[in-house]
Amino acid sequence: QLQLVESGGGLVQPGGSLRLACISRDGFLRAYGIGWFRQAPGKEREGVSCINYSGETLAYGDSVKGRFTISRDNDKNTVHLQMNSLKPEDTAVYYCAALLHPCSATVVKNPDSFSGWGPGTQVTVSL
Repeated sequence: QLQLVESGGGLVQPGGSLRLACISRDGFLRAYGIGWFRQAPGKEREGVSCINYSGETLAYGDSVKGRFTISRDNDKNTVHLQMNSLKPEDTAVYYCAALLHPCSATVVKNPDSFSGWGPGTQVTVSL
């Protein structure tokens, strides 16, 4: 099973930016579609974005569309999530995971589309 680790979270003011990274410890990330989802305390898991194995297909959840950008560098075994114009409601633990289905707008909205996520990275947007 793919072993993933997230990094790049932190505390940022509203309107600020963060860049999250997802790395696989075993080097097999390039073979998988990868997605990001987030979970805030007391809230359901929310799909954020996904990218297929080649990087040609991208999709975003409605709440982050136009603000977040997903990308991947298979040579570096990494998927990034660039988050701009952050809002307090973006506060959550962010996880990357392998996709159980090909990346699409429908798949990213289904919280059951993800498998094998890492420990997560905390993103806090606050003054």
